[in-house]
Amino acid sequence: MSTFRSIEGIFKGAPFQMVGDGFRVSNYFPSGNPFLERLSPFILLDYNSPYEFPPARAARGVGAHPHRGFETVTIAYDGYVEHHDNAGNHGVIGPGDVQWMTAGSGVLHKEYQEQSFAERGGIMHMIQLWVNLPQVSKVSPPKYQELLKDQMAYVGLPGDAGTVRIIAGEFEGVKGPAETFTPVNLFDITLKQQGQARFTLPQSFNTAMLVLQGQVKINDESVVSASELVLFKNEQGEILIEGMTEDVLVIVLSGEPIHEPIVQHGPFVMNTEREIVDAFRDLRIGKFGNPNF
Repeated sequence: MSTFRSIEGIFKGAPFQMVGDGFRVSNYFPSGNPFLERLSPFILLDYNSPYEFPPARAARGVGAHPHRGFETVTIAYDGYVEHHDNAGNHGVIGPGDVQWMTAGSGVLHKEYQEQSFAERGGIMHMIQLWVNLPQVSKVSPPKYQELLKDQMAYVGLPGDAGTVRIIAGEFEGVKGPAETFTPVNLFDITLKQQGQARFTLPQSFNTAMLVLQGQVKINDESVVSASELVLFKNEQGEILIEGMTEDVLVIVLSGEPIHEPIVQHGPFVMNTEREIVDAFRDLRIGKFGNPNF
C-alpha cells in the first residue's frame, strides 16, 4: 500500500488585480499566503486565469522595467505575449509555449499582448513565476530561453489517462528543455475524468500544485478545485492525482530550496539590503543598459 506525501495546506490566491493593462492576475505568493520560505526557489506566482480581453488598437501590457537576481518564467495556455529586452532578446509565445528569462546581473524588459492578438481580442490564460537564483548566480549575464510547444517533452500516462508535459526537470526519466541554475521540476498534467497520475519527488524539494482547470482528488482523500494551490509537506511519499471532471489541468512546481537570505524590493531579489540599494543605484546611473530599446 502506498504511503502518500501529506498535504500541508490548500490555499486561494489574492484578489485579482491588473499588471499594466494587459494581465489580470491573482497572486498566490508572496502576498496572501505566509509560506514564501516553504516554496524556495519559487518566490512569486501570478496567475492570469482565463479572461477575455476585448479588441484594442494598441497592444496592452507592461512597459520597460528592470529585474535583477532571479528569473521570470511565463507559461502560455491561451493568448499571445511578446517580449523584448535590452540584452537583444525578442520572442512571441502562444498556447503551449514558455519564455524563461534570466535577469541575473540586471536587464530591462517589456512584455505585452502581441499586436494581432490585441487587435482581435481573446482569452488570456497565463502563469508567471519568479525563480530565485543562488547568490553565486545573481551576477550571471542575462539570458533568454524561448521554449516552444514542439520542444517540450511529453509522457503519456498509463491507460490513456492523460499526459504530463515536462517544462523543466524530469518525469519518469524524461527531461524537459529548460536549463535551470538549481534543480527544478516544472510540469503540466492533463487528466481525463477518473484518470490518474502517480509520481514521487525528492523529499527535500519544496513541492506545490495549482489546479488550473477542473477538479481533482489528491491522495485518495482531498478534493481540490480550479484556482486552488496545494502545498505538500517535505516528507517521503507518493503523490496521487485523480481527475474528478473531464479536461483537468494542473501545474506541479517542485525544486531544491536555496538556503540563503532573501531580500526583495520591487523588481529586485537579492540576499542583503545593501545589494538592493546597489541595484537601485546601478539602475539610476545606467548600469542596466539602454532603456530605449
